[in-house]
Amino acid sequence: MRAGGSQGSRVVKRASLPEEARQQLLGRLRRIEGQARGVQRMVKEQRECTEIMNQLASIRAATYSASLFLLKHYARECWVNPGGDQQRGEPFEDLLELMLRLSH
Repeated sequence: MRAGGSQGSRVVKRASLPEEARQQLLGRLRRIEGQARGVQRMVKEQRECTEIMNQLASIRAATYSASLFLLKHYARECWVNPGGDQQRGEPFEDLLELMLRLSH
């Protein structure tokens, strides 16, 4: 996995989510998927733009919340308890990079 997707060049260690957190994140993502399907339906049905925009705002808030949830667990697993052969500063730098991406 590369930090920053196609933008970064540094390879970072993957962190596994605890099972409970993984299930919670999957549940959030399923709800987001359902919301996106609902918006598609609304567009097909030619619903009012304001209704569609409200739903899109809800999806944006839900994805942001899911991102924060994942970031919190990443911080616990990789930054607070770094393991493996990573240098001590790498998890912190990765955490900062992720936080900056979320702020846009």
